Amino acid sequence: MDDHIIDPEQADALRDPLRYRLCSREELLGAVRGAKTVVDVGSGTGFFTDDIAAVADTVYAVDMQAEMHAHYREHGVPENVELRHADAGDIGTLTADAVVALFSVHELDLETALPAIASVLRPGGRLFVVDWSAAAGSEDGPPQSHRYTAATAAERFSEYFKIADTTERHETFRLEATLPAN
Repeated sequence: MDDHIIDPEQADALRDPLRYRLCSREELLGAVRGAKTVVDVGSGTGFFTDDIAAVADTVYAVDMQAEMHAHYREHGVPENVELRHADAGDIGTLTADAVVALFSVHELDLETALPAIASVLRPGGRLFVVDWSAAAGSEDGPPQSHRYTAATAAERFSEYFKIADTTERHETFRLEATLPAN
């Protein structure tokens, strides 16, 4: 297992309500407000996906580890959530109003993931990212070598998206962007 990808044997930790200290339910729901279709990149065991499913018509939960979806099924997958076993660079032909990537950007190959994410968003669609920050000294999360700061993430994402806001936080960074309407 790569040192920056969570081991499926630790999947139960992904359902810990303490994760809301890193990205609150209110913050997440504000980011997807009004979106009928949402893609959750790196959905894992569905902890945050369940919150999105409560307000969206359809949620595509994309994860590269089939074992994470197996854990999600054990907890119960909402009817409006479709599980997709895929790497972010191979999302497919989905169309979405919003894409979220919560604590998964450090696992992605951005060279393939960013154009794939951009291809599923409708023009004007929203992107919301929260991930471990390289600016934080925290031992939690992935190795520092796989992290981005808000500024470096914005630089990478700006090739495909119009960056609306970036914020460095205690342990994480937050990035909000939209897909330009060409």
